[in-house]
Amino acid sequence: MLITAYALTLTVGCLIGLQEGEFLTNDEFKASYVVIRHNVRTYESAGVVEVVKGRTNAESALKKFESDQSPADRHEGWRFFLEKTTLKAGTDPAEATELRQAELESRESKATQEGEGSNNRGGISR
Repeated sequence: MLITAYALTLTVGCLIGLQEGEFLTNDEFKASYVVIRHNVRTYESAGVVEVVKGRTNAESALKKFESDQSPADRHEGWRFFLEKTTLKAGTDPAEATELRQAELESRESKATQEGEGSNNRGGISR
């Protein structure tokens, strides 16, 4: 999708408004997003398929993946979704998948440790 200078409007607070009335913050405009392929039936993840800069570009990439998807693939439960990331746009999808998985495991481990710690701090016991 090509956005011309006419279609973009700068507004107060560094918001970038699209003609359809959707507004992107400066952060959303500059942030990177990963497009992830997963199966809604089996909960299997096929990992990152692309790393893109800017929410508008990410949404366009998502729509392209969806439009290129075969009906059989979709029927099997494969879908795409976006997730904000700290990875640099253009990162190799396999590398991005590994880095994302490591980050998810780290967050899960931290949350588990915090949850166990709160049980030992005077929480309600049964």
